[in-house]
Amino acid sequence: MSALGRLVVIVVFEGVDLLDITGPPEVFSLVRREVGEAADYRVVLAAATMDPVTTAAGVRVLPDTTFEEAVAGRIDTLLVPGAVEADRERGVRAVTDPSVVSWVRTLAGGARRVASVCVGAHLLAAAGLLDGRRATTHWSTARQLAAEHPEVEVDADPIFVRDGAVWTGAGISACLDLSLALVADDLGEAVALRVARQLVMYLKRPGGQSQFSVPLEPVSGSRRVEDLRHHVLRCAGEPLTVADVAAHAHVSERQLTRIFKAELGMTPGAYIESVRVERARQRLETTDDTLEHIAGTCGFGTVDTLVRAFRRRLGTTPTEYRRRFRT
Repeated sequence: MSALGRLVVIVVFEGVDLLDITGPPEVFSLVRREVGEAADYRVVLAAATMDPVTTAAGVRVLPDTTFEEAVAGRIDTLLVPGAVEADRERGVRAVTDPSVVSWVRTLAGGARRVASVCVGAHLLAAAGLLDGRRATTHWSTARQLAAEHPEVEVDADPIFVRDGAVWTGAGISACLDLSLALVADDLGEAVALRVARQLVMYLKRPGGQSQFSVPLEPVSGSRRVEDLRHHVLRCAGEPLTVADVAAHAHVSERQLTRIFKAELGMTPGAYIESVRVERARQRLETTDDTLEHIAGTCGFGTVDTLVRAFRRRLGTTPTEYRRRFRT
């Protein structure tokens, strides 16, 4: 780290989400309060020009530098927020400006690590920075990301995902969790927890915690897919298999897989598991049921299967999840 601190460049552009560009600097500024200048972060907002940028909230912000000037700097962390537009059919849709995508690709080339905030993952994907990687984004645009970038392994559940030097975060307030994770990666968990206390966050959520009950949310799709989703929800606690769902739909397993990938962005097996994990997650948060009971009633059969599913989908164990999130 240089005497000027760790340079964090946040990309800003017209229509960018306001919290995406104001939340992370709050986290980084508190590090200095906790550990002093030796671990200082220097945050700058970079835009195409030095003109004021109007955010989605209508609040205008002033850039500190231009993209062209930022390229010459020694960037430690490049933070890429996102923007959405209203979509009559799907509610919201992530938007990507080709010129911003081009600058993100250029800036990323000189950064130690790159992180997207919320739907900023769409900009990273358009820049080719997520090819072959696992990534997350706001749950409302996860299907769009998967459909437009099949080369990206989209996981709509976690609050944040790290894949090498590329980090992706979920939506809105999860920008704080992502920023805390970056601080923990730099300075250790103890410093991140001290910052979390200053932010009056109840605790620093692990990246695995589900950002929302995604599998249970209504999605736009055909009536047949909605029937299949409800069938899975009704029967997830039973020994339900992909073959059972295919039989219910009167299609082959291969055809069922095509339907689920096209409409839901995941395989039938992954959808069944996500529903079961969601049920188990709620039980762990709200009951004192044993892991054996939860595994049996949520369709996992055994505790080992339950643990493997939690590690695969949430990056943690049921015991650790309960310890952190028991209400």
